[in-house]
Amino acid sequence: MPGKIKLIADSGSTKAEWGLLGAAAPGPYRTQGISPYFQTVEQIVQIFRQELIPQLPANIHIDEIYFYGTGLSQPKNIAGVTEALKIVWPDSYIEVDHDLMGAARALCGRGPGIASILGTGSNSCYYDGNGIIKNNPGLGYVLGDEGSGAYLGRKVLQYYLYNTFDEELRMRFDEKYNTNKDEILENVYRKPLANRYLAGFASFLSENRQHYMVENILEDGLNDFFFNHIYKYRESWTTSLHFVGGVAWNFRDILKELCELYELPMGRVMRTPMEGLIEFHH
Repeated sequence: MPGKIKLIADSGSTKAEWGLLGAAAPGPYRTQGISPYFQTVEQIVQIFRQELIPQLPANIHIDEIYFYGTGLSQPKNIAGVTEALKIVWPDSYIEVDHDLMGAARALCGRGPGIASILGTGSNSCYYDGNGIIKNNPGLGYVLGDEGSGAYLGRKVLQYYLYNTFDEELRMRFDEKYNTNKDEILENVYRKPLANRYLAGFASFLSENRQHYMVENILEDGLNDFFFNHIYKYRESWTTSLHFVGGVAWNFRDILKELCELYELPMGRVMRTPMEGLIEFHH
C-alpha cells in the first residue's frame, strides 16, 4: 500500500513555497503569499486553483496538508485559511499553524532554540523542541517588524525622500526605480499590501553592499531586531539563535557579526523553511 502524500506549505506575505512529501515530484512549488489579513477566503481559493494546482502532478490525491503562514496566530485567520483549503481539498487532513511554528520546526527540529523570521516581516520565539514557549509579540510593519524587508525598505525610502543618500546612491535609486514622492506615498498609504511594496526596496541594499550608508541601514535595522526581540529572551545566551527568511539569508554575514559582538551562540541560517519542514514531517 503506497504511503501517504503530504502537502507542506510555508507562506509569507509576499510568496508561498509548497513541497510534496511521498510524491515523485516533490517541488518546491511557488505561488504568491497567502495573507488572511489582506485576502478573503475566495481570493485564497483562487490562488490555490490558479497558481498551485496547475503546477502539481495531475490527479494527485493529497492525504495530509500542513500549512504554516503569516498572521495565523489569530483564530479567525486560521479558520479562513482552513476553510479555503477545505474547499479545494475536502477529503484531506488539514493542519494550519503560524509561520513562526513552521520556522521553529524547520530550524530547531525537535531540540530547543531561538527561532527568528526575517523576511517581508519579522518575528521570533523561544522553542523548547515541542512548542513555542515564549514569543515577543510582532507588531506588524507599521509599529514593528524590526529587521524585516519592510523595515529596511522603509529606511531606504526615508533616506531617499529626506535627501540623505549621497549623489551616487540617489542616482542608482532613480535608475533602478524611476519613481517619485507622490507615487511612493500613494503606494504606502492608499494601495493594498504596502508591506510588500516597502519590502521590495530591500533589494537595493543587497545590490549596493559596501557603501557606508547601505551598511549603516543594514546594521542599524538588524541591531534593532536584536535589541527589541532577541535580548528579551534570557535563553538567547544559553541556546543557539537560528534565522530564516530572505533578509536573514542575504545579510547573514551581519547576523553573524552581531552574534559575535554580543557573544550569542549562532545557529542555522536558512533561506526558506521548506527543507527543514520536509525533514520534520518525514
